[in-house]
Amino acid sequence: MHHPKIKDFPSDFLWGAASAAYQVEGAWQDDGKGPSVWDVFTKLPGKTFQGSNGDVAVDHYHRVEEDVALMAEMGLKAYRFSVSWPRIFPTGRGEVNEAGLAFYERLIDSLLAHGIEPVLTLYHWDLPQALQEEFGGWEDRRIIDDFEHYCVTLYQRFAGKVKYWVSLNEQNYNLTNAYQLGTHPPAVQDRKRFFAANHIAFLANARVIKAFRQHVPGGLIGPSFAYSPAYPASCAPSDMLAYENAEEFTNLWWLDAYCFGRYPQAALAYLRGTGEAPEILPGDLELLREGTPDYIGVNYYYTLTFTDNPIGGQTMQRINTTGQKGTTPSSGVPGLYKTTPNPHLETSNWDWAIDPTGMRIALRRLSSRYGLPLMITENGLGEFDKLTADGRVHDDYRIAYLQSHLKACQEALQDGVELLGYCAWSFTDILSWLNGYQKRYGFVYVERDEQGGSLRRIKKESFHWYKSVIASGGKTL
Repeated sequence: MHHPKIKDFPSDFLWGAASAAYQVEGAWQDDGKGPSVWDVFTKLPGKTFQGSNGDVAVDHYHRVEEDVALMAEMGLKAYRFSVSWPRIFPTGRGEVNEAGLAFYERLIDSLLAHGIEPVLTLYHWDLPQALQEEFGGWEDRRIIDDFEHYCVTLYQRFAGKVKYWVSLNEQNYNLTNAYQLGTHPPAVQDRKRFFAANHIAFLANARVIKAFRQHVPGGLIGPSFAYSPAYPASCAPSDMLAYENAEEFTNLWWLDAYCFGRYPQAALAYLRGTGEAPEILPGDLELLREGTPDYIGVNYYYTLTFTDNPIGGQTMQRINTTGQKGTTPSSGVPGLYKTTPNPHLETSNWDWAIDPTGMRIALRRLSSRYGLPLMITENGLGEFDKLTADGRVHDDYRIAYLQSHLKACQEALQDGVELLGYCAWSFTDILSWLNGYQKRYGFVYVERDEQGGSLRRIKKESFHWYKSVIASGGKTL
């Protein structure tokens, strides 16, 4: 679809950036915070790149005023951040930790004072370790009550200050790694447990959205989904079927549950045949339908291309966490699909396909299927940024990546998509979970590596570029 003229971005478009608590805050034991599953998992030998962890991260907890001042200098209109559940309830429930609430209130108040809209993520993977030990975390329905109690505490505290909320972040990516690949806590490889935990997370998501409507009138809430649109490797019918399988199992399984309150038909039938389908109790589907979102958060980084995978074929494989380009193996589910390189696309050093048109396709697919507003809650390029001798970071490759993806957003708006905003990942450099500090995403360089560092903040070339984009309302694109 070629448009002769592209309209400007809406005047109220939320030009933003994003982060997550464990990846930026540090202060892992300060002011009454309890341990999260990541505080424990990252201390196990061999789990992360060079043993990196978020004990200090980039010390946002102690540098929040400095970081918000940089956001204001850039002209951000929105900042997406997550709240650490064990910072609010150190053991997952019980007495609230007032110091934890006070930190986030200070952050929110500072953002609002600078005209920056807070976008609050309720859960970005840092489950209280106490709940994991007590009943297995997301594998037990008791977590639904605990999660609701935690979320309602935040609703009641911040309802008058925060309009945009994210319920669960990347449930698909997190639980796939946690229960299929064994690379996130609790490091399990069991497909039946994977689908069971997902079902409970869906119920928890619906419960807190339902509660949200009672406590935050006028607010908007929805999950952030890591959407990698599926492509067929060719027009061969076998590849087309593999693409259909992949889209249903890797995307619609979550999105249909969130937005329609039901699972996609073919996938559910397949899992019932293999004995891997989740247990659906009376009332479950009713709850899912009662807790559908107001909008969908879209975390978009790349597309995936699929081909036929016979029974006994390629199984799921771990992703590239080293940045050694070309080391990502094919991954799949026997009898359903497997990935294959797309010859039409370049990739990053982590083998992620660079596909701005895929973002436009993602937004159009979601808008057409679900009829909901969308927000880009993550999009960015992780690379090996270098600080030069004169104290600068020339990240023209990041500027090119972000520019092309923002143009795709503008084209999607022209296509009729209701897009609320765009939160680039990330504002500062961060801990990249399994990749350590070598994989940098930020507009602001943080002087540290896996062994530590000064934590000095340095504005990259992309900082100044995005500042000009925001100031022009996107016209400089």
